[in-house]
Amino acid sequence: MQSERQWLVGRTYVVTGASSGFGRGVALKLASQGSNVILAARRTDVLKQVAAEVRAAGGTPLVVTTDVSRSDDIDRLAKAAVERFGRIDVWINNAGVGAIGRFEDVPLRDYDRVIDVNLKGVIYGSHTAMRLFRQQGYGTIVNISSVEGEVPLAYQAIYSASKHAVNGLGAALNQELRLNNQPDIKVVTVMPWAADTPFFQHVANYSGGTPRMILLDDPQTVVDTIVWASIHPTKEVAVGWKAQGAVTAHRLFPALTERIAGDVSHRVQIETAPPAPPTSGTLHQPMRSGTTVDGGVRERMRREDQQRRERYGS
Repeated sequence: MQSERQWLVGRTYVVTGASSGFGRGVALKLASQGSNVILAARRTDVLKQVAAEVRAAGGTPLVVTTDVSRSDDIDRLAKAAVERFGRIDVWINNAGVGAIGRFEDVPLRDYDRVIDVNLKGVIYGSHTAMRLFRQQGYGTIVNISSVEGEVPLAYQAIYSASKHAVNGLGAALNQELRLNNQPDIKVVTVMPWAADTPFFQHVANYSGGTPRMILLDDPQTVVDTIVWASIHPTKEVAVGWKAQGAVTAHRLFPALTERIAGDVSHRVQIETAPPAPPTSGTLHQPMRSGTTVDGGVRERMRREDQQRRERYGS
């Protein structure tokens, strides 16, 4: 059996959302194994920094400034990758955005943008990759969904809806591949639990409190699983025991699981989060900040919780 490095060396990956969080982490892990990595995101200057790190780690980078909500950008991304490396082995649709708040409090233009990136961006990427993979005769699409693609969460209605749609897209595409007898083309849907990435810094937020969630995963766990899933593709991968438990519980006891999830979200985000002003985050314009893999959210939450205990004694 091939080792991970033996499989990855010389392989060509497209990674959207590569300027921070999971995308940046995946790019660097692939680079350490000798892969070609096409880095796609809106922040060109940050992508150039990631490219330098990819090169230093032993990979071969290509920077392509991309807004995944624009189909022309996706076509240009694929063309640039094939022109440079001759093929694409794996296409990872990772770029994602979110909006937190009561459903009616979030502006519709922000919801439009969440759908444009989280759903249409995945559709455009999958469509372009699938057409190329049919020509090649092989290839793997990895769509980054969320445990919210299975378990809806209060105050993240459109994010949850977009991730449910990503799960449905993956399931439908796998049916088509089976019916068309194309076993060498794979579609994988990866469902992480909430993880400590700059997502919480970038998210649009109209909840009145700082963005937060309990029991955040280390982003490296998700990064490692995404790379693993690209080498060992299965239809759905829930990342870690929390995501696996949530998915299993929801399929067995949907009403109870949704009630527990909603109660947790309300307590953590609405009742106990320190006050924060409304913001559209990075939905419409990228931020200079938030370029790392780890977002520092766990440490921020520890400080906030300690301050609340000191102030209120609970």
